[in-house]
Amino acid sequence: MIKIAILGYGTIGSGVVEVLHTNKESIAKRAGDEIEVKYILDLRDFPGDPMEEKVVHDYDIIADDPEVQVVVEAMGGVEPAYTFVKRALLAGKSVTTSNKALVAKHGAELIAIAREQSINFLFEASVGGGIPIIRPLNSSLTADEIEEITGILNGTTNYMLSKMSFEGLEFEDVLKDAQSRGYAEADPTADIEGYDACRKIAILTSLVCGQQVDFEEIYTEGITKITATDIRYAKAMGRVIKLLATSKKTSEGYCAMVVPFLLSGEHPLYNVNDVFNAIFVHGNVLGDAMFYGSGAGKLPTASAVVADIVDIAKHLHKNILISWSSRKMDLVEYKKAKSRFFVRTQEPKDAVEKQFGQVEWVEAEGITGENGFLTEIMTEEEYEEKALGLKNILQRIRVV
Repeated sequence: MIKIAILGYGTIGSGVVEVLHTNKESIAKRAGDEIEVKYILDLRDFPGDPMEEKVVHDYDIIADDPEVQVVVEAMGGVEPAYTFVKRALLAGKSVTTSNKALVAKHGAELIAIAREQSINFLFEASVGGGIPIIRPLNSSLTADEIEEITGILNGTTNYMLSKMSFEGLEFEDVLKDAQSRGYAEADPTADIEGYDACRKIAILTSLVCGQQVDFEEIYTEGITKITATDIRYAKAMGRVIKLLATSKKTSEGYCAMVVPFLLSGEHPLYNVNDVFNAIFVHGNVLGDAMFYGSGAGKLPTASAVVADIVDIAKHLHKNILISWSSRKMDLVEYKKAKSRFFVRTQEPKDAVEKQFGQVEWVEAEGITGENGFLTEIMTEEEYEEKALGLKNILQRIRVV
């Protein structure tokens, strides 16, 4: 029997318990042994809960118990999760986590400790919730040079943009709706400013290049400036607005960013709506592949965590190689990235053409007092230089 401890009995921690109970027999068959929850660490008590007697308040009980072979970190945040996870690994206990903040900041270090201890640090659920993407990148796609990863990696912002598109609502209205449904936190900053997606693309890029990519260095914009007027222009062009986290390999290295994009109907992420996530991968041998599913939620995320537990059980005392070193990867400056740009401005057309040359004008029904246009393909730096000559730019969204 493999005994595990769960750190945190919130949404994910309780979901792990539920998945282990619901699919107990099939999980034991796949793991090659029964899996038993011995401890649950939480500050709270849970009177009447079936797991009430498993709850402890002192981490030392878990860290010092040699029977515990696997620790599930479901606390969130960097501390005390980092301290607890590092201590568990140093004590010879494998760890699985859904904590993208922890993995993005300390992933390389924790992977190295696990390797030294001949145990495992796995984090499938840290990106994409229940969508399998970490394991495919680490095993199934190792014959490929991954040239691009582009994804809708945050269900909250995708729900909000879908709602704005379908119903023509303003940002503030859909944010309130998302909060009322539990999709957005009381403080939604990490989602709507793109920070959540930024950490996730940093993790994926680190796995692809095998080096540490610092999320703080990834250029990031959220969706707070997207308006109902932008949505009307998008519809006039037959496009949709999506917050994409993207990482592309160039001759100089990897260029990553998290920004809103206007997508055409031919783009594989065009029809990914509501709270769903999707990750598009292009390999030099594979070509295109896409991973789609529930990017968050109690049971989908818990399912990915339990899959890691099973993988750990199948590899007790044997490290699963993950190529991610602590050597820092210097990203290519985002200003070198190329795209078309959709721009809204109150400047007259002759002033626009003087700055940008040949453009494609866009008209949307019911919008007056401004001009919308699409530029030619240019670098971010070239756009910024040309835009300096226009005083009244209302919006700028990249187009792919």
